[in-house]
Amino acid sequence: MSAIDIRHAHRLAPAQARAAVEQAITTLGQRYGLDFRWEGDTLHFVRPGVDGRIALLPGEVHVTARLGMLLSAMRGTIQSELERLLAERL
Repeated sequence: MSAIDIRHAHRLAPAQARAAVEQAITTLGQRYGLDFRWEGDTLHFVRPGVDGRIALLPGEVHVTARLGMLLSAMRGTIQSELERLLAERL
C-alpha cells in the first residue's frame, strides 16, 4: 500500500477554499471515478483502491490518501495532478 500526504498553503476565505477543493476533487473524480462527501471541513473521497481526505485548515489544506496495490504504481502521477490542481485553484 502507498500513501499520499500533501500540505498546500492558501490565502482564501473558508468558503472560497471549500469551493476550490470541491472543484479540484470533481476534476479528479471524473478522471479516476472518485466519489466524495463532506463531513464538516473534511472532504472524504473514495473508490476501489483509494481512500482519502482533504482537510480544510486555517491557511492550508491537508490531503492524505491510501492507495491500493494497483494504484500504487500511479502514485506519482496522482500526487502530481493533485498538487497541480491545488496550486491552480488555491
